[in-house]
Amino acid sequence: MKRLIFIVMAVIFAVTLVGCKPVSQAPEQTEAPAAEETHLDKIKEAGKIVVGTSADYAPFEYVDETGTMMGFDVELMTEIAKRMGVTLEWSDMPFDSLIAAVQGGKIDASIASFNYDEERDKSVDFTEAYYTSEDAYVVLDSFKDEIAKPEDIAKYKIGAQSGTTQDGWITDNLVGAGLLDEANYSRYERVDQAALDLQAGRIEVLMAEYLPAQAIVSKYGGMKIIYHGILSTGPLNIVVPEGDVALAGEMNRIIKELKDEGFIDTLAVKYFSE
Repeated sequence: MKRLIFIVMAVIFAVTLVGCKPVSQAPEQTEAPAAEETHLDKIKEAGKIVVGTSADYAPFEYVDETGTMMGFDVELMTEIAKRMGVTLEWSDMPFDSLIAAVQGGKIDASIASFNYDEERDKSVDFTEAYYTSEDAYVVLDSFKDEIAKPEDIAKYKIGAQSGTTQDGWITDNLVGAGLLDEANYSRYERVDQAALDLQAGRIEVLMAEYLPAQAIVSKYGGMKIIYHGILSTGPLNIVVPEGDVALAGEMNRIIKELKDEGFIDTLAVKYFSE
């Protein structure tokens, strides 16, 4: 009887152990977090990119007699958008509004003969350079003085387009250095306004990029270039939002393709030949 009781108890104990054994479970499957949608993804989903410019700066960007936007930057950006697989929508605005428009998300990017500088880089980013430019001084044909060095223009009434690197150079190197009286410096929303004031004698020297300066001389007549070289200008870049690695990377890839294929050289010959 004791033996039978012992056997029954042993069986119960064994069953209890089996019941208490933890059940092996397959590890819980967790989904990897979805990659955050980039600005570039949104542009491609929308099927268009909105690009800002200031169409008053021939031969880079301007409006022809038929009202069509033309220019080196315009054709370049059109090809970049095409290779991105999206349509291009232009937003024409004053040059000094473009950086804030990119920063505020009103436009996706901007191309307007922009040069990189540290101050701009605090609020936006830049693509790799697509072209390199120079500065120029434009005067009337009646101007007889000689300019031995760039700072010599400080004794004249000077004009430049507001927000440009030329504006920055004059402000820092002439006004800021005490060489030019602020009253003798005029800033203009559009470069053609400055050209008209030069023609009317309200300013004596117009500082602009060399190639647009050539276009001004050709368009208005009675003017000449007395100096050109690299002062404030240099490589030209497309402006993109701060930290927008994806969009900048996509544009850099296409810019390299266009350089390698000779597309940009062909545009330069078309728009910049004498």
